[in-house]
Amino acid sequence: MPEEVGMKKTKIAVFVSGGGTNLQAIIDGVEAGTITNTEIVGVISNNKNAFALERAKKHGISAECISPKDYESRDIFNKQFLERVNAYKPDLIVLAGFLVVIPPEMIAEYRNRMINIHPSLIPAFCGTGYYGLKVHEAALKRGVKVVGATVHFVDEGTDTGPIILQKAVEVQNGDTPEILQKRVMEQAEWKIMPEAIDLIANGKVTVEDGRTVICD
Repeated sequence: MPEEVGMKKTKIAVFVSGGGTNLQAIIDGVEAGTITNTEIVGVISNNKNAFALERAKKHGISAECISPKDYESRDIFNKQFLERVNAYKPDLIVLAGFLVVIPPEMIAEYRNRMINIHPSLIPAFCGTGYYGLKVHEAALKRGVKVVGATVHFVDEGTDTGPIILQKAVEVQNGDTPEILQKRVMEQAEWKIMPEAIDLIANGKVTVEDGRTVICD
């Protein structure tokens, strides 16, 4: 999709706690031009040892760590967190494997401007306690034949915001949680997160009555 002449780039801030494979998919998409009208202005992690920070720095992207552990109270952390994020002046916040509860004030300020990737087809295997390998362990235990990933806007609930994109992935005989997690990443997460960002950056996603509408 070609960029419109003179169109202002959408500034995104990416939050991540671990290795940053979804972050890498976003960086690759921006650099390859499959994510258009988009600039990554900052990467924030709650883990100073997160490899995601190194991925960002390697590509010349501002990266920093801010952790609740470094503050006397959660209220102080929440205030500082919001101030640090606002300093980037992002148009969109992307949660790419971020394991810190988002402050209510941030959710309110970035209503329908904050998205998350979850490794299941919501509403299956989502909500409190379902993250990382736990999602895939639960899916295999239940014996489902299809899993997948979901990109959704963030609201005050856990994985309850308006759904933007979903992609299904088949479960195969002999799958372990680790194998299934890798397949879901490769076949779903790394595809629909960049696609969702591109759609939003080009003004093609709106929210009406708690549901998203995607324009062609």
